[in-house]
Amino acid sequence: MTISVAVVGAKGRMGKVVSRLIEESDDFSLAASIDSSMPLEAALGADLIFDVTVPAVSQRVVEFAIENGISVVVGTSGWSAERISTLNKPVAEQPDVAVLIIPNFSIGSVLATSFAALAARFFDSIEIVEAHDVSKVDSPSGTAIRTAELVGEARANLGPVVAPHHDQRARGQLIASVPIHSIRMQGVGARQEVLLGGRGELLTIKHEANTRDAYEAGIMMALRAAPTARGIVVGLDKLIDLAPSAE
Repeated sequence: MTISVAVVGAKGRMGKVVSRLIEESDDFSLAASIDSSMPLEAALGADLIFDVTVPAVSQRVVEFAIENGISVVVGTSGWSAERISTLNKPVAEQPDVAVLIIPNFSIGSVLATSFAALAARFFDSIEIVEAHDVSKVDSPSGTAIRTAELVGEARANLGPVVAPHHDQRARGQLIASVPIHSIRMQGVGARQEVLLGGRGELLTIKHEANTRDAYEAGIMMALRAAPTARGIVVGLDKLIDLAPSAE
């Protein structure tokens, strides 16, 4: 028995990748391909909704999914911790529903973010530089926001990072006390660098996705986790065993 999926934002670049992967799989089927000209009601009857829209639309998609008791995978940027917190009450009222919010489906990116959070306890000066093609409408990226929030959590007992002159616009946007600098220009794929500075040394954790092939394994991982997940799950890292091997 296959799990039927309605893809919202199906005509976008990521939507086309998600739709293709669903159609090529043995355990999923494409229930509906929904674009901006279609009502969300076209997703009714599907077992799962996959949202790859834009930040201005994504919240409405997620609220629709929750209201109708359908689990949803969110691949749209713009979901900060504050925005996610607005889902706590409606999700609690639908105990059989899962909302998987995945800022980045690249396993390499998830690992880089985890490495940055691990290193954050050992460096007081931390900044993020992220770059995307001009077509990306939001900034900072969801990945950068997630990275900064995890850095902040890791430093909860240490205090904010050192970010002098952060009141100046050129110093970037502060998320969890971490300055984030966003680049949007032609010729760029998807890149993030986390710079961690200490006395006499600089650690740089960099990840770059050159093609959308980088997201395929993570998309399938999220799809396969969604049917049995419950509640709000944030980040692909929650679906990956990051513990070192015992061997």
